[in-house]
Amino acid sequence: MRRPSTSTIVSLATIIAVLAGTVLTYLLRRPGIQINALDVVLPLIAFGALLLRERYPVAALIVVAVAVAAYYPWARLDGPIIVLPFLAFYTAADRGHLTAAIATGAASLLAMGLGETGGVRHVDDSLFIMIAGWMVAAIAFGGVTRNRRAYLVEARRHALDALHSKEEEARRRASEERLRIARELHDVLGHNISMINVQASAALHGLKKRPEDAEAALKTIKETSGETLRELRTTLGVLRQVDEDAPTAPADSLARVDALVAASGLDVRTELSGPLDTLPTEVDLAAARIVRESLTNVARHSGTTDARLTITHKSGNIVIRVEDDGPGTTYDGGSGFGLQGMRERATALGGTLEAGPRPEGGFRVVARLPLKGAR
Repeated sequence: MRRPSTSTIVSLATIIAVLAGTVLTYLLRRPGIQINALDVVLPLIAFGALLLRERYPVAALIVVAVAVAAYYPWARLDGPIIVLPFLAFYTAADRGHLTAAIATGAASLLAMGLGETGGVRHVDDSLFIMIAGWMVAAIAFGGVTRNRRAYLVEARRHALDALHSKEEEARRRASEERLRIARELHDVLGHNISMINVQASAALHGLKKRPEDAEAALKTIKETSGETLRELRTTLGVLRQVDEDAPTAPADSLARVDALVAASGLDVRTELSGPLDTLPTEVDLAAARIVRESLTNVARHSGTTDARLTITHKSGNIVIRVEDDGPGTTYDGGSGFGLQGMRERATALGGTLEAGPRPEGGFRVVARLPLKGAR
C-alpha cells in the first residue's frame, strides 16, 4: 500500500481541523439560527478542491476562494473555513503560479472590502488587516520555498557537473599516463631488444668465421639485456609504487651521445655543434630518446648499417637530424609507435618532428626542439 504524500496528509489534517471547528460552531450557535444547504455544500466543495491543490493549484485556489467568499455572506454558520484559502495560496505560489496567487488574493480582498460597504459590517478593520497579512504571508512563504527548492536543484546540478568534470579529468589524465608509459616502454624495450636482435644475428653469422666477433656480440647482448631488465624493473616498480633501489644506469642524455651511438651497433657519422651539457632537462631527455629511437629504426628498417647524426643549435632550437642511405625507402613506421612517440615528445615541448623518405634515397628524421619556452 502506497503511503500518502506529505501534501495529502497536510490537506487531510487541515480539513479535519476545519470540520471539527465547524461542528463546534454548530453546537455553540445562538438559539434560533438554522443552517441551510450552503453550510454543508460550500465546505464540501472547498474540501474537495483543497485535496486537488497539488495537481491543479490554480483551479483549486479559485474554487476554494470562491467557496469561502460565498460561505460567509450566505451560509448561516461562521465556521473556520477561512483558513483553507491560505493553504491554497501557499501551494499556488510554491508551484510557480505567483501571478495567479496575487491576482486571486487581490480579488478576494477587494470583494471582501466591497461586501463590507453594504451597511452591516461582518469584519472590522483589524480583522481585515490581519486576513490580508495572512494572505500575503502565505503567498510569500510559497515563493520562498519554491526559490529554495530551485536553489537546491541548481546546487545539486552544479555538484553533479563538477563530479562529472572531475571524473572526465581523471579519465583524461589516466589516458595520458597510459600513453606516456607506453611511449617509455617502447623507447626502452624497443631499442634494446632491437639491439639484441641485431647483435644476435651478427653472432650467428660470424660464429664460425670470426669467433672473436661473435664473442663481442654475445657480450653486448648480455649487457643490453641486463640494462633492459633493470629499466623494465624500474618502470614496473614506479607503477607498483613500491620501494626499490634507484636505477643504477644514468638517464639518456645528449652529453652521452657517443654511448647512444655505440649502443646502436651502427656505423654513425656524427656532427655536433653547440653545447650539449647545458640543455634543459626535459629537452635533453626528449632529444636523447629521439636519437635512440631514430637509430633503432635505421638498424631495424633501413637495410644498412651506415647513418648520419647531426645535432646543431639554430634560432633558439636544437635541431636533430638522423639520415641513412638504405634501400628501406618504403618504411611506413612499422607499428607506428616509434614515430608517434618521437612526435609526441617533440610536440609536448612545443617543437616539431618530420620523418619520411629522402628524395635521393634512404630515410630522414628531423626534430626541432625549443630551448626556451618548453611547454
